[in-house]
Amino acid sequence: MTSILEVEQLDTLSSNASSTLTIGGDNTTTIAFGPNVTTTPSSLANTPAFKVDKTSTQSISDGVWTKVTFTNEYYDTDNAFADSKFTVPSAKAGKYFFSAMLRCTADNGTAEYYSLAFYKNGNRESITNQLQTADNQLRNSHIFASATFNLSVGQYIEVYANFGANNPVVGGSASQDIASFFTGFKLIGV
Repeated sequence: MTSILEVEQLDTLSSNASSTLTIGGDNTTTIAFGPNVTTTPSSLANTPAFKVDKTSTQSISDGVWTKVTFTNEYYDTDNAFADSKFTVPSAKAGKYFFSAMLRCTADNGTAEYYSLAFYKNGNRESITNQLQTADNQLRNSHIFASATFNLSVGQYIEVYANFGANNPVVGGSASQDIASFFTGFKLIGV
């Protein structure tokens, strides 16, 4: 037998000091939220979340890991992105997903390689993507990388580039479809 309970508000009893509402007790309980359900606060949202990109080019020293600066912010739900880095805000520790794409150009010729890496707290975690040729045949390319990190409050993530090229630059654009970008969000359920 299935029952439907329709109410305007569910609340705990005033005698419940913890204000915890338990559904299901010791039984396995599945709650399926419909498409029009919102939570307040948004505990089921992938926030903090941000997306930034470049609107102008940035010179990169040949063969040197250089921090990529991002100049245009599309969104930043918790004001956690500043100075071209994402910093985990108070009470938001957890697992995060990040991705970045760089538009790479060797302004004066060709390149041997383009590398992109995520830096955690100022230290390179790994080279997460690298395009390379043996005979300097790269000119204009895009490189993309993604990574997940388990972060504590105050830890930060940045994007760095290293190009083996003649006068290399990271490109920007007025269009977010082709610009270099950096984005990330907190994962839920992991």
